[in-house]
Amino acid sequence: MEAMIFAAGLGTRLEGETADKPKALVDVGRKPLIQHAIEKLVNAGASKIVVNVHHYAELLTGFIKGHSWGVDVQVSDESGRLLETGGGLKKAAPLFSGKEAILIYNVDILSSLNLRLLYQSHLESSALATLVVRDRETSRYLKFDEEMKLSGWLNKSSGETKISRPDVFEQSKELAFSGIQIVQPEIFELFPSEDRFSITDWYLELAKTKTIKGYFDASDLWMDVGKPAELKAARKRFSVQ
Repeated sequence: MEAMIFAAGLGTRLEGETADKPKALVDVGRKPLIQHAIEKLVNAGASKIVVNVHHYAELLTGFIKGHSWGVDVQVSDESGRLLETGGGLKKAAPLFSGKEAILIYNVDILSSLNLRLLYQSHLESSALATLVVRDRETSRYLKFDEEMKLSGWLNKSSGETKISRPDVFEQSKELAFSGIQIVQPEIFELFPSEDRFSITDWYLELAKTKTIKGYFDASDLWMDVGKPAELKAARKRFSVQ
């Protein structure tokens, strides 16, 4: 297994927390988020990890290079231009072997999901990509048919929809993306021509002709600590462990 951590975001929702450092270096339980993510991926069996950087790139790069992780951890530098999630993966693609599936993990996610089981399920599914989803309340949902194949996207607040498979979209179930995903290296051959794009929009386009599947996560812990209230709750939870 190879892995990538999306850590290039500006962290604007955390206001003062990211005024002098990247979101990835915000502490929870006496360790920064990037350390939580790297250790989780190493424990899951990742042999190589690529981290994209942008906001305070030099601080995050210095932290990564200043530690011994037990596996090869490389940096994909987006300090010159933030490329969004899809563009971030496209820029980092040459750093991977091209022989193994890549598990992608958002740096602001804390989760108890068993990544080894997720990875095995992905390999057995023959999907081009697997997106981890949960049954939780949000404003934006991915939609999946009975076989957990992606059929579209819905914004409940605005009513906007993006439909990949019109024949099953209406009856498909609504599930929330968890910021964890796995892609086959073959997907790199299908990158759009632009260098900056949303990975979600790209999946929705691919789902018209390719198999993009969802993986339902019912584990007891999932937190998006890129939000102030969730960060506060996470610090409280991890302080008693």
